Amino acid sequence: MDYVSLGRTDLSVSRVCLGTMTWGEQNTRDDAFRQLDRALDAGVNFIDTAEMYPIPPRGGSAGETERIIGEWIAARGARDRVVLATKITGPGLGHIRGGNAGHDRNGIRQAVEDSLRRLRTDVIDLYQIHWPERRTNYFGQRGYVHRDDGFWTPLAEVLDALADQVTDGKVRAVGVSNETPWGVMSYLARAGLNGLPRMASIQNPYSLLNRLFEVGLAEVAHREDCGLLAYSALGFGTLSGKYLDGAAPPHGRLTLFPQYGRYTKPNGVRATQEYVALAQRHGLDPAQMALAFVLSRPFVTSVIIGATTMDQLESNLGAVDVRLPDDVLAQIDAIHEANPNPAP
Repeated sequence: MDYVSLGRTDLSVSRVCLGTMTWGEQNTRDDAFRQLDRALDAGVNFIDTAEMYPIPPRGGSAGETERIIGEWIAARGARDRVVLATKITGPGLGHIRGGNAGHDRNGIRQAVEDSLRRLRTDVIDLYQIHWPERRTNYFGQRGYVHRDDGFWTPLAEVLDALADQVTDGKVRAVGVSNETPWGVMSYLARAGLNGLPRMASIQNPYSLLNRLFEVGLAEVAHREDCGLLAYSALGFGTLSGKYLDGAAPPHGRLTLFPQYGRYTKPNGVRATQEYVALAQRHGLDPAQMALAFVLSRPFVTSVIIGATTMDQLESNLGAVDVRLPDDVLAQIDAIHEANPNPAP
């Protein structure tokens, strides 16, 4: 396993990060323990979760994923061996903290304290804003439509609130998720001007089916040492090819939760067919090729893998050792040119 610095912090993270959003829904506590044990054994030291997990979000299950991780940390005595990341929810989910999903001082303080308690730890290594309070384009919205019809906490105040948590020793580093270039640069500029915590990472979607990060955020990631933590690198599993030709694996995420249609629209399916065929022509596992492509991008700090079975986890871990030949990379770019970003 390779390790890199998280932004300009002194945290060293594995190139593969273990995602956890299925734990407590598709996966049991015992499943999660097995995944954590295997990932740690393989050299993965980076774990990402969120206060709203598991997915899909429900009033009765919110926080269950963090509780499972906290139980594993306590049972294994593994806190010093992992870099622990979690996220504060954005607006729109009334069951989170009694509907107090704002990113003001009180909201951030309560969210941090709740996560610390569930995770059974004194400090969160990376604390992230899950999605913006303001109305902007994320979660698949392609174009920006300007609207000033809602309240959102000024970003300087968000940073002030996060700074309190860093000063109190409850958070080591901060990051953003589902952010835009304007949002990232605004946070960074305010941090520089006011001596506030600097965003260390950007957790956004990035995959063969969605390379929009390259348009504006890739330059930010490079020039500002604020690298990508790539999520949905397999497009909810679609890039493995397991959903092609109408297949519906009985325990597949999209079989169980068909409302997540981001990666199964006609253009996305057509592109997926071409990527899977390319992998097969070169004797590559389609899922490993998809992950290896993400890992090959110089603006990527770590790729977040999410597995529901141990076989899937083993396959994902194996992608670390896959190096894609130049001709495969060229053919990937050709497919992308013909089918650009079909699943933003």
